[in-house]
Amino acid sequence: MSATPFPAGPIQQCQGRAVVVPGDDIDTDRIIPARYLKCVTFDGLAEGVFADDRRERAGDHPFDRADNQGAAILVVNRNFGCGSSREHAPQALMRWGIRAVIGESFAEIFFGNCLALGIPCLTADHATVLALQAAIAAHPGARLQLDLEPPRVVLEADGECLEWPLELAPGPRRMLVSGEWNGTAQLVAHDAELRATAGRLPYLDGFVAA
Repeated sequence: MSATPFPAGPIQQCQGRAVVVPGDDIDTDRIIPARYLKCVTFDGLAEGVFADDRRERAGDHPFDRADNQGAAILVVNRNFGCGSSREHAPQALMRWGIRAVIGESFAEIFFGNCLALGIPCLTADHATVLALQAAIAAHPGARLQLDLEPPRVVLEADGECLEWPLELAPGPRRMLVSGEWNGTAQLVAHDAELRATAGRLPYLDGFVAA
C-alpha cells in the first residue's frame, strides 16, 4: 500500500510503477465488494480493494504480488468500473495508492468519480493497451511516466524507452492540469467572493457565518 499523499492541486504528470489487472467489464462490486460500503468513512477501504478476487486467487492477484506493492498506475482493459455507481471504488483504489488509470474505456460514472478525486483516467485503443501491458510484464518493477499534456505514457527499462499515445478529453484534462477538479479547494480559494454573493441574497440574510 502506498503512503503517497492524496492529490490536492494541479495534476500534470504521474510517475511510478504500474500494476496490470487484465479483463473486460470489471465492475465496481469486484473493485470493492458491497460489504465494505457499510464503513462510516473511506479511511479503511484500501484493504477491501479486489477483496473477493484476491481471496479466490490466494495471493496471486496482481494487487498481492510483491513487485506491484506501491504501484501508482493501474492498467486495465475495456469498460472498467461498470456496474453500480459507488464512489467507494475510486476511493479504495486511491487509498491503496493508485494515482492514475490507463484503460481502453471506463464507465462514465466511475470516470467522473475518479476525476472528482484527481485520478486521471486515460484511454488508448485495444492494441496499445495490450502492448503496454506486455511491456510492463516484460519489465517488472519498471517505472512509468504518465503525462497529461500531451497525453502519453513512457516506460524506461533496461536501456529501452517505450512511448504510447493516450487520450483524455479536453474538459477533464483542463480540470486536472489547472486544479479545477478539486471542488473543495476551489470553494476555499473563492471564499471572499462566495461570502459577498451570499451576503447579497435576501433569503440568506443573517445566516452567513462570520
